Amino acid sequence: MADPKQQVYPLAPATMPRSDQESATNYRSEQAMKKKKRMKCLAYIAAFAVLQTIVIVVFSVVFLRFKTPKVRMEQVTITNIGNGNIVSFSARVTVKNTNYGRYKFDSSLATITSGNGVVLGQLAIPEERAGARSTKRILVVGDLASPTGDSNGNLAVTIAANLRGKVEILRIIKRKKSADMLCTMTINLPTNSVQDLACK
Repeated sequence: MADPKQQVYPLAPATMPRSDQESATNYRSEQAMKKKKRMKCLAYIAAFAVLQTIVIVVFSVVFLRFKTPKVRMEQVTITNIGNGNIVSFSARVTVKNTNYGRYKFDSSLATITSGNGVVLGQLAIPEERAGARSTKRILVVGDLASPTGDSNGNLAVTIAANLRGKVEILRIIKRKKSADMLCTMTINLPTNSVQDLACK
Protein backbone atom coordinates (compact mmCIF):
# COMPACT_ATOMS: atom_id res chain seq x y z
CA MET A 1 0.00 0.00 0.00
CA ALA A 2 1.28 3.39 -0.96
CA ASP A 3 2.43 5.79 1.64
CA PRO A 4 -0.21 8.58 1.93
CA LYS A 5 2.50 11.08 2.71
CA GLN A 6 4.27 10.37 -0.52
CA GLN A 7 3.76 13.20 -3.00
CA VAL A 8 2.35 12.27 -6.41
CA TYR A 9 3.61 14.21 -9.45
CA PRO A 10 1.58 14.41 -12.72
CA LEU A 11 2.98 12.73 -15.74
CA ALA A 12 4.72 14.94 -18.28
CA PRO A 13 2.84 15.51 -21.58
CA ALA A 14 3.59 13.02 -24.25
CA THR A 15 4.25 15.73 -26.84
CA MET A 16 7.78 16.13 -28.00
CA PRO A 17 9.29 19.40 -29.19
CA ARG A 18 8.98 19.82 -32.99
CA SER A 19 12.03 19.36 -35.04
CA ASP A 20 13.44 22.05 -37.35
CA GLN A 21 12.16 20.11 -40.36
CA GLU A 22 8.57 20.22 -39.08
CA SER A 23 8.83 23.95 -38.38
CA ALA A 24 10.11 24.61 -41.88
CA THR A 25 7.29 22.54 -43.40
CA ASN A 26 4.66 24.45 -41.43
CA TYR A 27 6.25 27.79 -42.40
CA ARG A 28 6.21 26.87 -46.09
CA SER A 29 2.56 25.79 -45.80
CA GLU A 30 1.59 29.09 -44.19
CA GLN A 31 3.46 31.04 -46.85
CA ALA A 32 1.74 29.06 -49.60
CA MET A 33 -1.69 29.80 -48.10
CA LYS A 34 -0.88 33.52 -47.85
CA LYS A 35 0.31 33.56 -51.45
CA LYS A 36 -2.86 31.78 -52.56
CA LYS A 37 -4.98 34.37 -50.75
CA ARG A 38 -2.99 37.21 -52.35
CA MET A 39 -3.41 35.68 -55.82
CA LYS A 40 -7.15 35.27 -55.26
CA CYS A 41 -7.42 38.89 -54.13
CA LEU A 42 -5.47 40.07 -57.19
CA ALA A 43 -7.73 37.97 -59.42
CA TYR A 44 -10.82 39.64 -57.92
CA ILE A 45 -9.30 43.10 -58.42
CA ALA A 46 -8.39 42.29 -62.03
CA ALA A 47 -11.89 40.95 -62.75
CA PHE A 48 -13.45 44.07 -61.24
CA ALA A 49 -11.17 46.31 -63.32
CA VAL A 50 -12.08 44.42 -66.52
CA LEU A 51 -15.79 44.68 -65.67
CA GLN A 52 -15.44 48.42 -65.03
CA THR A 53 -13.67 48.87 -68.37
CA ILE A 54 -16.40 46.97 -70.21
CA VAL A 55 -19.11 49.08 -68.55
CA ILE A 56 -17.31 52.32 -69.43
CA VAL A 57 -16.77 51.26 -73.05
CA VAL A 58 -20.38 50.17 -73.49
CA PHE A 59 -21.64 53.39 -71.89
CA SER A 60 -19.37 55.48 -74.13
CA VAL A 61 -20.32 53.65 -77.32
CA VAL A 62 -24.05 53.46 -76.67
CA PHE A 63 -24.97 56.46 -74.55
CA LEU A 64 -22.25 59.00 -75.40
CA ARG A 65 -22.48 58.57 -79.15
CA PHE A 66 -23.93 61.87 -80.32
CA LYS A 67 -26.01 61.71 -83.50
CA THR A 68 -27.39 64.55 -85.56
CA PRO A 69 -31.20 64.77 -85.21
CA LYS A 70 -33.26 64.43 -88.39
CA VAL A 71 -35.61 67.25 -89.38
CA ARG A 72 -38.41 66.54 -91.83
CA MET A 73 -41.67 68.09 -93.01
CA GLU A 74 -45.01 66.33 -93.32
CA GLN A 75 -48.76 67.00 -93.54
CA VAL A 76 -48.48 70.07 -95.74
CA THR A 77 -51.72 72.01 -96.32
CA ILE A 78 -52.20 74.75 -98.91
CA THR A 79 -55.02 77.31 -98.93
CA ASN A 80 -55.34 79.78 -101.79
CA ILE A 81 -56.41 83.18 -100.50
CA GLY A 82 -56.37 86.71 -101.90
CA ASN A 83 -57.39 85.76 -105.44
CA GLY A 84 -54.27 83.64 -105.88
CA ASN A 85 -51.83 86.38 -104.87
CA ILE A 86 -51.22 84.80 -101.47
CA VAL A 87 -51.13 81.12 -100.55
CA SER A 88 -51.48 80.13 -96.91
CA PHE A 89 -49.03 77.37 -96.06
CA SER A 90 -49.13 75.11 -92.99
CA ALA A 91 -47.10 72.01 -92.25
CA ARG A 92 -45.83 69.81 -89.47
CA VAL A 93 -42.08 69.81 -88.85
CA THR A 94 -40.74 66.70 -87.11
CA VAL A 95 -37.47 66.60 -85.19
CA LYS A 96 -36.41 63.00 -84.64
CA ASN A 97 -33.86 62.67 -81.84
CA THR A 98 -32.18 59.25 -81.65
CA ASN A 99 -29.78 60.26 -78.87
CA TYR A 100 -30.00 59.10 -75.25
CA GLY A 101 -30.21 62.73 -74.18
CA ARG A 102 -32.65 65.50 -75.03
CA TYR A 103 -32.05 67.84 -77.96
CA LYS A 104 -32.76 71.48 -77.21
CA PHE A 105 -32.71 73.77 -80.24
CA ASP A 106 -33.09 77.49 -80.83
CA SER A 107 -35.79 79.16 -82.90
CA SER A 108 -35.17 79.20 -86.61
CA LEU A 109 -36.67 80.15 -89.96
CA ALA A 110 -37.48 77.81 -92.81
CA THR A 111 -37.13 79.53 -96.18
CA ILE A 112 -39.42 78.63 -99.07
CA THR A 113 -37.99 79.24 -102.55
CA SER A 114 -39.33 78.53 -106.00
CA GLY A 115 -37.57 76.42 -108.58
CA ASN A 116 -35.81 79.47 -110.05
CA GLY A 117 -34.51 80.60 -106.66
CA VAL A 118 -37.07 83.29 -105.82
CA VAL A 119 -37.87 83.50 -102.09
CA LEU A 120 -41.62 83.03 -101.66
CA GLY A 121 -41.87 83.16 -97.88
CA GLN A 122 -40.62 81.93 -94.51
CA LEU A 123 -41.92 79.69 -91.75
CA ALA A 124 -41.04 80.34 -88.10
CA ILE A 125 -39.85 77.27 -86.16
CA PRO A 126 -40.05 78.04 -82.43
CA GLU A 127 -37.50 77.12 -79.79
CA GLU A 128 -38.28 73.62 -78.57
CA ARG A 129 -36.76 70.42 -77.24
CA ALA A 130 -37.02 66.84 -78.40
CA GLY A 131 -36.81 64.29 -75.62
CA ALA A 132 -34.33 61.43 -75.56
CA ARG A 133 -35.05 58.92 -78.32
CA SER A 134 -38.28 60.64 -79.29
CA THR A 135 -39.76 62.78 -82.06
CA LYS A 136 -40.97 66.33 -81.56
CA ARG A 137 -43.75 67.54 -83.89
CA ILE A 138 -44.19 71.27 -84.44
CA LEU A 139 -46.93 73.02 -86.42
CA VAL A 140 -45.59 75.84 -88.60
CA VAL A 141 -47.60 78.32 -90.71
CA GLY A 142 -46.77 81.02 -93.21
CA ASP A 143 -47.79 82.71 -96.44
CA LEU A 144 -46.38 82.47 -99.93
CA ALA A 145 -46.52 85.82 -101.69
CA SER A 146 -47.36 86.01 -105.40
CA PRO A 147 -46.72 82.37 -106.28
CA THR A 148 -46.68 81.65 -110.01
CA GLY A 149 -46.95 78.14 -111.38
CA ASP A 150 -46.33 76.72 -114.82
CA SER A 151 -48.96 76.36 -117.54
CA ASN A 152 -50.68 73.64 -115.49
CA GLY A 153 -50.58 75.68 -112.29
CA ASN A 154 -47.80 73.57 -110.74
CA LEU A 155 -45.23 75.34 -108.57
CA ALA A 156 -42.03 73.52 -107.57
CA VAL A 157 -40.70 74.75 -104.22
CA THR A 158 -37.81 73.99 -101.91
CA ILE A 159 -37.99 74.46 -98.14
CA ALA A 160 -34.71 74.69 -96.24
CA ALA A 161 -34.00 75.19 -92.54
CA ASN A 162 -31.16 74.79 -90.09
CA LEU A 163 -31.72 74.01 -86.41
CA ARG A 164 -28.94 74.80 -84.01
CA GLY A 165 -28.97 73.24 -80.59
CA LYS A 166 -27.35 70.96 -78.05
CA VAL A 167 -27.74 67.34 -77.09
CA GLU A 168 -27.70 67.02 -73.29
CA ILE A 169 -27.02 63.73 -71.51
CA LEU A 170 -27.61 63.59 -67.74
CA ARG A 171 -27.78 67.42 -67.86
CA ILE A 172 -23.98 67.38 -67.57
CA ILE A 173 -22.55 66.29 -70.90
CA LYS A 174 -23.49 68.64 -73.75
CA ARG A 175 -22.61 68.56 -77.43
CA LYS A 176 -23.56 71.11 -80.08
CA LYS A 177 -25.49 69.64 -83.01
CA SER A 178 -26.92 71.38 -86.07
CA ALA A 179 -29.72 69.66 -87.95
CA ASP A 180 -30.54 70.58 -91.54
CA MET A 181 -33.84 70.18 -93.35
CA LEU A 182 -34.17 70.24 -97.12
CA CYS A 183 -37.57 69.37 -98.59
CA THR A 184 -38.90 69.62 -102.11
CA MET A 185 -42.48 69.46 -103.31
CA THR A 186 -44.80 70.52 -106.08
CA ILE A 187 -47.81 72.67 -105.28
CA ASN A 188 -50.77 72.57 -107.60
CA LEU A 189 -52.22 76.05 -107.21
CA PRO A 190 -55.62 75.47 -108.87
CA THR A 191 -56.43 72.48 -106.64
CA ASN A 192 -54.44 73.54 -103.52
CA SER A 193 -52.79 70.13 -103.42
CA VAL A 194 -49.23 69.03 -102.66
CA GLN A 195 -47.41 66.39 -104.65
CA ASP A 196 -44.04 64.65 -104.52
CA LEU A 197 -43.08 65.77 -101.01
CA ALA A 198 -39.55 64.53 -100.30
CA CYS A 199 -37.11 65.47 -97.54
CA LYS A 200 -33.47 64.67 -96.91
